[in-house]
Amino acid sequence: MTGVPADRRPAGELEAGVMAALWSADGPQTAAQVQGRLDAPLARTTVATILSRLHEKGMVARSEMGRGYAYRPLSDVHGLTARRMHHELDRDSDRATALARFVAQLGTDDEQVLRDLLETGER
Repeated sequence: MTGVPADRRPAGELEAGVMAALWSADGPQTAAQVQGRLDAPLARTTVATILSRLHEKGMVARSEMGRGYAYRPLSDVHGLTARRMHHELDRDSDRATALARFVAQLGTDDEQVLRDLLETGER
């Protein structure tokens, strides 16, 4: 028993849905526009709160539009994954061990990609 209600969404699910809606859009979106793109039925105020938090985290940019804001993602899905990886590394007091364990768990193909990236510095 985790103590979390059965109807509660997993952490980050709402943010991920909002980011997916922004990535699939052509240009900046208001909270109401994002709300219309979501699969989950959320109130516009909830979407606006999520967008505001994403802005505070540096994941989206916003510009004034009418009485509110329009939002756009600051990176693609791969950039977000990289950001999460950096965040987790920053939380660990032994960064070297965390990186060593990450590399030890890579598959052969991923290990080769990482080697190539480290050699060329490109992607």
